[in-house]
Amino acid sequence: MHISTKLSVAIHCLILISEYGDKIKLTSEMMAASTGCNPVTIRSIISALKKADILSVKFGTGGTTLNCPPEKIDLYKVYTAIEPNAINKMIGIHSMPSPLCPVGRNINNVLKKPYAKICDDLALSLKNITLEEIINQYHEELNSSE
Repeated sequence: MHISTKLSVAIHCLILISEYGDKIKLTSEMMAASTGCNPVTIRSIISALKKADILSVKFGTGGTTLNCPPEKIDLYKVYTAIEPNAINKMIGIHSMPSPLCPVGRNINNVLKKPYAKICDDLALSLKNITLEEIINQYHEELNSSE
């Protein structure tokens, strides 16, 4: 079970945009340098966040801004924007259990309910954490390191 690093990269970019988007023209190259990712990866993430109406991107002159206040953006919305259906694919059941074995015959049905609960709990947890909370944590870290 694993959440890809795309979520942390997306959050990193959202913090950059929240902190500096109205002050400087943030480019994918700048965000790539900050995140340590390839600019193509950044553009893909920004595109997905734009499609989800989390961001606005001005073409031509450039510039990226949040479409709503950070307290209105939860991690579930960000995660599902960049990796649709990822939560439901996070925990898989092996595909070829033996139909000759009593456990093998029943394992898929046995695991459906607990796995669905795990996915629902994860979605709820992500919905309960906002970008505002993450930005506040960033400010706390920034202030404690100075």
